[in-house]
Amino acid sequence: MRRSGYADLPLHNGRVPDWLRQRMVRLSAAIVEAIVSHYGRAEVLTRLSDPYWFQAFGCVLGMDWHSSGITTSVVSALKRGLNPIANELGVYVCGGRGTQSRKTPEELLRVGDAAGVDGLALGRASRLVAKVDNTAVQDGFQLYLHAFVVTREGQWAVIQQGMNPSSRMARRYHWLSSRVRSFVDEPHAAVVGRNQGLILNLTHHAAEPTRDSLVTLAEAAPARVLAESRHVLMSRDHAVRASDVDLRRLGAVLVAAHDAGVRDFASLLLCPGLGPRTLQSLVLVSEVIHGTPSRFEDPARFAMAHGGKDGHPFPVPLRVYDESIRVLREGVNRAKLGNTDKLDAIRCLDRLARRAEAAETCVDFDAFLRHERATSPDYGGRTVFGPARPPKERPAGPSQMEFF
Repeated sequence: MRRSGYADLPLHNGRVPDWLRQRMVRLSAAIVEAIVSHYGRAEVLTRLSDPYWFQAFGCVLGMDWHSSGITTSVVSALKRGLNPIANELGVYVCGGRGTQSRKTPEELLRVGDAAGVDGLALGRASRLVAKVDNTAVQDGFQLYLHAFVVTREGQWAVIQQGMNPSSRMARRYHWLSSRVRSFVDEPHAAVVGRNQGLILNLTHHAAEPTRDSLVTLAEAAPARVLAESRHVLMSRDHAVRASDVDLRRLGAVLVAAHDAGVRDFASLLLCPGLGPRTLQSLVLVSEVIHGTPSRFEDPARFAMAHGGKDGHPFPVPLRVYDESIRVLREGVNRAKLGNTDKLDAIRCLDRLARRAEAAETCVDFDAFLRHERATSPDYGGRTVFGPARPPKERPAGPSQMEFF
């Protein structure tokens, strides 16, 4: 067993508005179906177990790029989007936040009956993972969310999140069911992090003689934050800054979306009216589906696909979001009938962006954001505060504006 990583996120209040929640459900399901179509069910679990990919996934769905709410919202969207087609797709999402997390074992029993796997064993795994991160390893974060994603083959990934009210931070933990050895003896790939005091880690091999004293030791109040091999520490600042984004990669996205050759590529997608702005979003969606782990080390970049509900980096462009869903959904549906042309075309967008990246084009980030915010009303831009408003002075369009 290995825990594949964790992420630290600032706690945010608020809720996801209906207009965004419904779109997150549709787009997240379409992305997962595309991954299954190209790479298989096991790859979905591998992606979900990567804290960087998970953060990028939440960003491309239009959530606040750095907040703790990404975890709850993405898990909820996946559960609502995938479970109605779970028997067909072979991917099941159980658990969730609060009371939903406590229903995970009984949900896994139902999955076991539907998929022909050992639901009791899955329920035991669910409880052990929660115990390891909440009790055997004490780092000051109390779990309040536990999501268990399992495939028809019985493989699984766990995403769970804990809260530290005193530091106003949440911590997300990721697990993947590869190389199963032991839950209680060295289950982690690595333990690294900032020294903040003492550790209580009863999963360390040297702690074997003391594991029988779990109740006594668990009463200790350790304060040291325990880290893993892949750690995402998100800023408390709502605004997305140039330092949060790999500007060379963002520049490649814009080149792939705006140069003349790729505008011709829209005809390959056979989507009338598909313009550069939707292609810009689809390039990032394509990377979420096809990118390798090293591509997700600046997850804030994926917020440039569909903005964020709090208006950072810019309001959610609803018309663009709906076009992204439509194009991807059409590709997934055609692939189910054996016609993969559209899904293959979307995959090509990722390749085009990587080729453009080789030119080391670096975007003027502030100019890019000014343009996105100025044109947001044209694309039905919206935040939790209402529709986006036109600027007092509209900047020049992208043909006159120097992004690069």
